[in-house]
Amino acid sequence: MKAVILPGYKKGYKVEELEEPKIGKDEVLVKVNKAALCYRDLLQIEGFYPKSKYPLILGHEMVGIIEKVGEDVKEFKEGDRVTSMLFVPDWSCEYCKGGEEVYCKNRLIYAQELDGFFAEKAKLKANSLVKVPDGVSDDGAVIVPCVAAMVYRGLRKAGLKTGELVLVTGASGGVGIHAIQVAKALGAKVIGVTSNENKAKIVSKFADYTIVGNKFSEEAKKIGDISIVIENTGTFTLEESLKCLRTGGKIIQIGNLDPSVTFNLRLGYLILKDISLMGHIGANKKDIEFTLNLVKEGKIRPVIGGEVSLEEFNKALELIKDKNRYGKILIKN
Repeated sequence: MKAVILPGYKKGYKVEELEEPKIGKDEVLVKVNKAALCYRDLLQIEGFYPKSKYPLILGHEMVGIIEKVGEDVKEFKEGDRVTSMLFVPDWSCEYCKGGEEVYCKNRLIYAQELDGFFAEKAKLKANSLVKVPDGVSDDGAVIVPCVAAMVYRGLRKAGLKTGELVLVTGASGGVGIHAIQVAKALGAKVIGVTSNENKAKIVSKFADYTIVGNKFSEEAKKIGDISIVIENTGTFTLEESLKCLRTGGKIIQIGNLDPSVTFNLRLGYLILKDISLMGHIGANKKDIEFTLNLVKEGKIRPVIGGEVSLEEFNKALELIKDKNRYGKILIKN
């Protein structure tokens, strides 16, 4: 089978032929229909995840069909269409028992400790799988675990209320364009912020209001009191995000386009405006199941900015670096 391999730390990537994975008793073999490229994949190629095991199959977002099941697997069968959490929890620690397996002390992360999904076939632990409901397309399923469900959990943590005003930075990107839809599905009004007029045309199809440019706080405050910012770009827009929030507002910090850049946070400003700055990553299984149903109901529509084959993986990397791109970039088999 073909797969995208990271041979070693900061040693680039290769598209190679590998043997089909052999599964254990608690594992399944999945024929990958589609996988999605994430900015994390680019950062991993560039060396921002030095503790990953190598060699490694890249990719942590996928949808596919089960071809084989291990003898201890009871909840899934051959022919089931599935997606997966981004990690394998132990389901026994206090966080897993409390329904927050995203904090599992012993979790193993796909495409870091375990091989990922940029391959024709993938080996997965059955206890990380989620069945894809009928009526949800492959495109709709693949954008859920790392994007839509992750945003849903962040808004749930932030206590979003119906009718509140939410601002989304990086609104045309793979996270942003779906974050708009998740927030609206939960009853929010949404402002989408993007960098140019071409991308604004895409954003305006989903957001209630659209702002172009990195200096957006004054224009945004004229629209109304902003309760929550879904911050997808990081240091490039964080200061404006802080400025635009109402007193008592919250930032859900998701994006970090350049992890090497630091940010000078004025604590007095944070305190006097009673602002909550929430780091956020990941989703639990129930979040994925809930969000898949939002897709099924048509409340979230996948926005795909490009689709390439495994052999054309270099083109996928070019697309994700393109400042004019929008939506998710998919890898198809």
